[in-house]
Amino acid sequence: MSPDTRRRPSPRGVRGGGIMQSPFGQRPRPYAPIEVISADQVGAIHDAALTVLRDIGMRILDPRARELYAKAGAQVSDLMVRFDPAMIMERLKTVPASFRLEARNPAKSLIAGGAHCIYGAVGGPAYVMCNDKGRRDGSYAEMCDYLRLIQALNVIHQEGGGPFEPLDLPANTRHLDIYRAQITLLDKNWQTQTLGHARTMDGIEMAAMALGTTPEGLTLRPTLLGIINTNSPLQLDIPMAEGLIAMAEHGQVLAITPFTLAGAMAPVTIAGALVQQHAEAMAGIVLTQIVRPGVPVMYGGFTSNVDMRSGAPAFGTPEYTKAAQATGQLARHIGVPFRSSNVTAANEVDAQAAYESQMAIWGALMGGAHLLNHCAGWMHGGLTASFEKLILDAEMLQMMDAYFTPIATDPASLALDAIREAGPGGHFFGTAHTMDRYETAFHTPLISTWDNYPNWLEKGGTDARARANAVWKDLLRQHEDPAIDQSLVEALDAYVAHRKEQGGAPMN
Repeated sequence: MSPDTRRRPSPRGVRGGGIMQSPFGQRPRPYAPIEVISADQVGAIHDAALTVLRDIGMRILDPRARELYAKAGAQVSDLMVRFDPAMIMERLKTVPASFRLEARNPAKSLIAGGAHCIYGAVGGPAYVMCNDKGRRDGSYAEMCDYLRLIQALNVIHQEGGGPFEPLDLPANTRHLDIYRAQITLLDKNWQTQTLGHARTMDGIEMAAMALGTTPEGLTLRPTLLGIINTNSPLQLDIPMAEGLIAMAEHGQVLAITPFTLAGAMAPVTIAGALVQQHAEAMAGIVLTQIVRPGVPVMYGGFTSNVDMRSGAPAFGTPEYTKAAQATGQLARHIGVPFRSSNVTAANEVDAQAAYESQMAIWGALMGGAHLLNHCAGWMHGGLTASFEKLILDAEMLQMMDAYFTPIATDPASLALDAIREAGPGGHFFGTAHTMDRYETAFHTPLISTWDNYPNWLEKGGTDARARANAVWKDLLRQHEDPAIDQSLVEALDAYVAHRKEQGGAPMN
């Protein structure tokens, strides 16, 4: 199905887990992306990045990746790879402008590209936190509950690669338990891990089983999305290169994402950081097309600044938002779908967490992002996944979806009959026009309360964080895991047991 013909879900609220929320589905962005730099500035950054790749190059630690680059025409000297700009631009021509990601439930398959964006939940932190227990090491049982919430929240389209590490499981095999939980507790699309060949292939094998095929059969069915981070500045390590090559060989999607923090791993100016980000992203994107021309790939933008007093990463800042929107322009310049993120450096689920995340969400979506990674739950600069923040972010995402609902100007929406019915000095609460739209007129909130102060106080006077705590607990109480064929569960269990006997994945 093309992006232009993807169905638009109705805004009518539906009840899930006792909570009113919007129905599952992607809401196309009806507005042109914001452009924070001119076409000439885009060209200047792009040309400077090509100069970096030609004159400085990338340090590529994986021998096979260097061999692939060399066969494609790059100049390889020891660990350094330098690129002819013409070769870069020629390889970029094979990147698809949009693609589809399959889910175990076909109704929840996704489109990336055009006006469509995928909301992918938080992935990768070591810690978890909630109001009741504070911050702590992640456990497998709590990770499974977090997955159930991701399944229950309709506004979240995709699981983000394991919401946090289950640190109570062995490091060399925990990815197998994560994959099994993702497949059995979700019928949505999910992200995989790409740290080394073994972990990547385990994800591909198990995803193929979930769709009733083989890794070879998965090649023309993009299902998995994995994140590849370059080691900024200007380096690609062995585990990331191995994951990239394995995913591309099997036709699966990668988001090539430099970790460019201005003033630390990249130049302190936004323009300089974008030059380096663009160079690193293009080098990784080109490798995917060398491995398998036409394989879907995304340009990941993650440029932000650091606090120059402490050296700590800062997220959700004005600089982050400008960099995200400029990255969208650079991605469109080279014809590659764009990944951004919802981020915050806040240490509490407080006003800072909300305004930094809202800046990041709005900046990404209005910058034309096709994947909003870490869309819900991210805290502490990516070190922690929060149960309450998951709900607060889901609320903000629903608000953005409502913002993406076009303003109707048909005769019924112009409401002349309602204006006549209310008349001068009247009100519209009881007009037929209002009553016909009682449940559909406005955004359906998860946790927001719009009572006046006395009513709010009489109902307990709880703040948003406390309400979010009650919502996630209610969702879990009411949740039922999605149906799954028992023979698939048995096959997954057998595969996991076999791979654990083999020792799992090496510790990179």
